[in-house]
Amino acid sequence: MNRGTVQDLSIYSNELQEDVQLLVYLPANYSPLYKYTVVIASDGKDYFQLGRAPRVADELLENKEIENIIFVGIPYKSVADRSRKYEPTGEQHEAYLRFLAHELAPFLDERYPTYQVGMGRALIGDSLAATVSLMAALKYPNIFGRVILQSPKVSDELLQKVTDFQSANSFTVYHVIGIGETAVKLTSGGTADFLQPNRELHELMKQKGFSIFYDEFDGDHTWKHWQPDLKRALVQNFGI
Repeated sequence: MNRGTVQDLSIYSNELQEDVQLLVYLPANYSPLYKYTVVIASDGKDYFQLGRAPRVADELLENKEIENIIFVGIPYKSVADRSRKYEPTGEQHEAYLRFLAHELAPFLDERYPTYQVGMGRALIGDSLAATVSLMAALKYPNIFGRVILQSPKVSDELLQKVTDFQSANSFTVYHVIGIGETAVKLTSGGTADFLQPNRELHELMKQKGFSIFYDEFDGDHTWKHWQPDLKRALVQNFGI
């Protein structure tokens, strides 16, 4: 199987006032003569290592199951850093959303042959990284046309944003949650039921008229289940 390449890049963010590291997967047949859909992952290092995103993309591209994609991972620096940026109440949350829309998207458009339209950009995340991905799409629906949610952490703030959102036809949603996610261990300590709030989110999005793929898998809040689901997520969103 032909293997793509992974580049390590860095971009300075004025919004965050820091350097942001990027992992960028380019397909084996990458050429500036082609156009590419961009998939942007928060929890980026996890998607490249635990999710094995490059390997999954290599296989799907080789078998001509998906369109040409560039997969971009944004690693978090620490658990505290992740919380500051991904939690809707985090002190850097709004700045991180602005970074995604106003700095990262233009940077990728300038550097690679992208479609430069909303449907040519997708956001993907697991758990809290899924939360921030959906928050970004809700805030910038013209910039991000697809969002892939693997077991998002659903808070009142997120549900309120969805309730207030008026443009349900502006982006598509892929949403999965495990039926075993009823007592998820939190990084802050304690446990939380992720399943019921995700069902609430799904019902709300259905009522609002979003274009949704939704599934409940038989499993818990771990990469043991998100990793094999990644293939379906990519085919569902980028299949040809």
